[in-house]
Amino acid sequence: MTAEPLAPPDADRHRRMHLMVDVTAQILAEDSSLTFCEALRLVEAVRVAVLRLYPEFVATFESDTRPTLERIVHDRFRLDRCARPN
Repeated sequence: MTAEPLAPPDADRHRRMHLMVDVTAQILAEDSSLTFCEALRLVEAVRVAVLRLYPEFVATFESDTRPTLERIVHDRFRLDRCARPN
């Protein structure tokens, strides 16, 4: 069974979402002037933006995208990885 291609408006939303996440990841990794607090705000801002496009992606964002972005922040600021508070 093959997946049906996304309709053009959905494809545009999907591309926009990926672009936002990719650009955010690149900024987190490479912007030398970015502070730790700004990095955390950036992760939260992309979360809000993605969930505006796809409100049904809360679980996916929290289980896949957020940990990826947080890993970049931890690596960038050389933090020990610890469990996120609930």
